Amino acid sequence: MCGRYAASRGPEDLAGIFEIEKWEPEETLEADYNVAPTKEVHVVLDRPLKDVADPRPVRQLRKLKWGLVPSWSKTPESAFKMINARAETVHEKPSYRRAFATRRCIIPADGYYEWVTGKQERDLEVEGRKKRPRKQPYFVLPADGSVFAMAGLYEFWRDKTLPDDHPQAWWATCSVITTEAETTPLAVSPAEGPHTLAEIHPRMPLMLTPDRWDAWLDPARTDVDDLRTLLDPPPAGLMRAYPVSTMVSNVRNNGPELLKELDGPEEGTLF
Repeated sequence: MCGRYAASRGPEDLAGIFEIEKWEPEETLEADYNVAPTKEVHVVLDRPLKDVADPRPVRQLRKLKWGLVPSWSKTPESAFKMINARAETVHEKPSYRRAFATRRCIIPADGYYEWVTGKQERDLEVEGRKKRPRKQPYFVLPADGSVFAMAGLYEFWRDKTLPDDHPQAWWATCSVITTEAETTPLAVSPAEGPHTLAEIHPRMPLMLTPDRWDAWLDPARTDVDDLRTLLDPPPAGLMRAYPVSTMVSNVRNNGPELLKELDGPEEGTLF
């Protein structure tokens, strides 16, 4: 799954990486090292501009809320539950299939966090001793330091309780697509701990390599069978993972120190 990630690149950097044509300065977000569900996030999408005669899609950097609300929802309460969409079923689930066909986006990240329950804590659970497991967080990122381009979907939801001119009448929301975690060795793995992503968690965000960006963002591509080929996992051996402080487990903590690589798992969270 993807329940937390880091995004420190600013609009200028993202514009260069993704060849952004349009972004609004008022939608600029500060670097966020602990992005959690329902937060506003930057996404890359191809869409015609409003109130412009030219109908061609324009690559934009937009600010959306993380947690998808389908257009047909009666309330936005589903947002927290719909932060992830499974690659295996995204084309057929009512909540996602329309967006999958026509409203796909890229959610840029430095990498994502995932938590592993330490071996000592798992042993306690097996013994039936009731102690809350203390999980060790890992930061997963491209080994070459490039952007982690997460495949995503976006939707628009109209709050019918508000007038048309109300600034919150429309919600723009998104979801991260996840896939099975890699079982092949990491490009760089910690000396002590997991050596594959699957050893950390069975799911991972679907990372799109640059050769798929244009096809994924193209709203003219609507054939489901064609689009499903874009959901294939990236080549193996592109990722690394390392342990980070359990400070990241508290969403109120935020700063570059959360990305500091530890020499090994924190005490009491040995893998």
